[in-house]
Amino acid sequence: MPPPPEGLPTRQVCEQARLSRDARFDGLFFTAVATTGIYCRPVCPAPPPKPGNITYYPNAAAAEAAGYRPCLRCRPELAPGDGAWRRGDAAVARAIKLINEGLLAEAPVATLAERVNLGERQLRRLFVERLGASPQGVHGTRRLLFAKQLLTETDLSITDIAMAAGFGSLRRFNTSFKDAYRMAPRELRRRPAASRGETLVLRLGYRPPYDLAAMLDFLRGRALPGVEVVTTASYRRVIAPAAPGGRPGWLRVGAWDGDEPALKLELHGVPPLQLQAVVGRIRRMFDLDADPGVIASTLEADARLRPLLRRHPGLRLPSGWDGFEIAVRAIVGQQISVAAARTVTSRLAQRFGTPVDTPLADGLEHLFPTPADLAYADLDGIGLTAARAGTLRTVARALLDGQVDFRPEQTLEEFVGRWTALPGIGPWTAHYVALRALAHPDAFPAEDLVLQKMLPGDGSRMSARTLAAEAEAWRPWRAYAVIHLWRQASEQATPPKVPAPRRRTSR
Repeated sequence: MPPPPEGLPTRQVCEQARLSRDARFDGLFFTAVATTGIYCRPVCPAPPPKPGNITYYPNAAAAEAAGYRPCLRCRPELAPGDGAWRRGDAAVARAIKLINEGLLAEAPVATLAERVNLGERQLRRLFVERLGASPQGVHGTRRLLFAKQLLTETDLSITDIAMAAGFGSLRRFNTSFKDAYRMAPRELRRRPAASRGETLVLRLGYRPPYDLAAMLDFLRGRALPGVEVVTTASYRRVIAPAAPGGRPGWLRVGAWDGDEPALKLELHGVPPLQLQAVVGRIRRMFDLDADPGVIASTLEADARLRPLLRRHPGLRLPSGWDGFEIAVRAIVGQQISVAAARTVTSRLAQRFGTPVDTPLADGLEHLFPTPADLAYADLDGIGLTAARAGTLRTVARALLDGQVDFRPEQTLEEFVGRWTALPGIGPWTAHYVALRALAHPDAFPAEDLVLQKMLPGDGSRMSARTLAAEAEAWRPWRAYAVIHLWRQASEQATPPKVPAPRRRTSR
């Protein structure tokens, strides 16, 4: 028997998590039961099977490669991904990002291997060793589980679901689904859908703890009027159409009703072919696949960070919807406050963004400008210096001609090197963009003034070089340390609320 794939918790840990239905381990392993041929999440509400009938797998693809099919009660498609091997600069992590973007729907594994600078045979071996499944197996399981969620939670037609999941034809989808799950899609569809009509409602699971209030607070302070609306309870934004001439859609993200560790994604006017990409962006933007336990085990070794993690154990990386939008925010925000940067970026978005034909929802009125919109734009009169206006145009043109991009297979070093080669882009900007556009867990803007002041904690200021040296011990999760330090600075800058004095009233 081959050794268990890398990253799988010990059997004792799996047993304890399964028997206690510990949501912190959701998505970190799956329980396959030999007597039923079913695999489950560790939080499955079904009566626990006998240990002798169980095999543990690190992911759904490995369980399906062994011939198991997903449980209809706990629904493995709702489990968060294992961020420990999906993120960072390892070859498998970069390959997973490309698979999640649908590369293998149109290209062979050889192309995937080439994109991450490996031989095809070596890539296949790494996938089997670390994930227990081949690249094609990971791709196939991802498509089928997404289709299963749409079948269960929406009333989309089976043809639309086949297209949304990346299958080229309805026949291919029906065959693949029946071969893998031993039932036709229409048999699963007999169950009542959770959402009907024009609005699609999808459940996006995460691994607790998760601080949604802090995430929305970060996004609310940077929200661009007309493009997005952020309240204490939800995030809304307009979505560009998938094809020129199409009508924009919009989305809303909030907490799932009840105590289930999940977010509620509402989609309005989003065509089926766009669904998987939109869900992927939201999972990245809200950092739903992070493993707080793994991150904390590294960062808590630093006594300066330990109290911050204990105060806010559910902080995640607040990414952004679009890479170019984040790059514009970063350039505008060089050496000015968050509030000032928001004001200038809002003016830019209103002047150069594409207005929607009819209002989509309250406060959603136009799309953010594209690189083509700003490549040669006259940016006078919105509060930008001539130098920053020139940098914005330079970046827009560099994106259009391919000098820089947001390809997921880039390492952090490659990304920063290409971006800092552009005039006006320094290490702070490049790392900020990597943190918020790529959600890179190890991005670290050492030139950040707030970080340099917050880490010492005694009123002094570190140099960028000293700060970077101190942060070496936080790899590969330096970006999470950044978020905790920024949060601490924000809390210290906000004066505590003083209760209003009671008024005397006459009787």
